[in-house]
Amino acid sequence: MESVCLYEGKAKRIFKTGDPDVLRIAYKDDATAFNGEKMEVLEGKGRLNNEISSLIFERLQEAGLDSHFIERISETEQLVRPVEIVPLEVVVRNIAAGSLVKRLGVKRGYAFETPIVEFYYKDDELGDPLLNEAHIAALKLAEPEELKQMQEMALRVNEKLLHLFSESGVDLVDFKIEFGRREGKILLADEISPDTCRLWDQKTGDSFDKDLFRFSQGNLQDGYKMILQRLGGRKS
Repeated sequence: MESVCLYEGKAKRIFKTGDPDVLRIAYKDDATAFNGEKMEVLEGKGRLNNEISSLIFERLQEAGLDSHFIERISETEQLVRPVEIVPLEVVVRNIAAGSLVKRLGVKRGYAFETPIVEFYYKDDELGDPLLNEAHIAALKLAEPEELKQMQEMALRVNEKLLHLFSESGVDLVDFKIEFGRREGKILLADEISPDTCRLWDQKTGDSFDKDLFRFSQGNLQDGYKMILQRLGGRKS
């Protein structure tokens, strides 16, 4: 496979392959928080995120939710289909935590009767601001039908992940997903891992996600290993 890097983000690099219809994603060990203000290299993080995200995408595809994911090819790499990323981050919230607690004054840990779906403008320089449908239409970030599809898919993903994590003794507090356009379809893209989910132990309330690093609450790798084990992945 070729080694031409098309893009490097905070947690991943994207490379060309010999097939124009296939890209290779390499997960990095870099951990970042607060828009890059806090950074550290944590050995093994890339492997854990690659394995967890691959496993989750496989489970979602089995449930009929299409994504850019093709297959995991090494400990830190996976193959994906090229997509045009929609510049929106879609956040689904089941339990109050994070920025929502500060923004709305809701008590941390409050369980919502129905999940909340939010859209954020994917722009680091602007701080990924919260948008409503009127903003999205005015900025021409997505068509109304695309927005409807993304919201419906986000809720379907939430339903599947709630079941998957609950079976593992984990509460899915909230998560962020991204979507891409491909051949007229909207597909799940990016990753779904403890970097993009907030995950709490159902018995203890302990975090198994990036909050461990973000707020110096514990060892991030140990938390991610626990998620991988509970989802049926490797033991170490």
